[in-house]
Amino acid sequence: MKIDLTTLVTESRNVASENIDMLSTIDMLKVINQEDQKVALAVEAIIPEIAKVVDLISEAFQSGGRLIYTGAGTSGRLGILDASECPPTYGSDPDLVIGLIAGGYKAILKAVENAEDNVELGATDLQQIGFNHKDVLVGIAASGRTPYVIGSMNYAKSVGAKVAALSCNANSPMAEIADINITPIVGAEVVTGSSRMKAGTAQKLVLNMLTTGAMIRMGKVFGNLMVDVEATNAKLIQRQKNIVVEATGCSESQAAEALTQCNNHCKTAILMILLNINADLAAAKLSKHHGFIRHALLDQE
Repeated sequence: MKIDLTTLVTESRNVASENIDMLSTIDMLKVINQEDQKVALAVEAIIPEIAKVVDLISEAFQSGGRLIYTGAGTSGRLGILDASECPPTYGSDPDLVIGLIAGGYKAILKAVENAEDNVELGATDLQQIGFNHKDVLVGIAASGRTPYVIGSMNYAKSVGAKVAALSCNANSPMAEIADINITPIVGAEVVTGSSRMKAGTAQKLVLNMLTTGAMIRMGKVFGNLMVDVEATNAKLIQRQKNIVVEATGCSESQAAEALTQCNNHCKTAILMILLNINADLAAAKLSKHHGFIRHALLDQE
């Protein structure tokens, strides 16, 4: 079966790099860098759409739903990367944000032949994780036409879930299915069709925004401090102390003592110090206000 890629901007030839194989190493890299500089501007142009998806995700989290990414190849790997970084950064449940890739676990490291062309597999993978109407699905594909992703999106719609599409081509098949379309138009790649480059960078920027924005909306950031970070290694143990010091103005020894008293829970330690209360009362205030430090600080009871 012939696939017509001629209409996809991500498959078109880039005039700026037509002779890149003849350039010096410095000039070659300058071309790549100049093209990369266009990516952030393409993402800036679609911030309103990204904001809508952030709000959908945070509403889903508050209602017991999850964020599920689905993709193939580079797009699938980027979704898995973003999902895997949420628990250590924000102390979130590993099942709150999940990345699915066509071909399963082995496809993370090595391409699985024909997996992305299997429409049914997209639905099957969602069924296996109990995907339901409370969840939000973000389909990721630079082309906007990957069958595996389309299968996932159609299944998500069939169970009443909200669906977003992240692609780099306008008027794509994925766009016809999605409730909200995130479409950074980054133009032709430096190496024709190598969508792991500008398109992949754009996708990474957007995914960063989606989860970071949703986690901020969930009260997991105080100021610009990641106050739900889990201390799973020496660096993060020190980071916790630094966060408490930055948030309260206390000494490092005071931060360490407060963290010890509350079993290394940053938010609780911060409240303990700012309100001069014990760990149990601080934990109770946080629970009452669903983990939002600012709301707990205003609680006079």
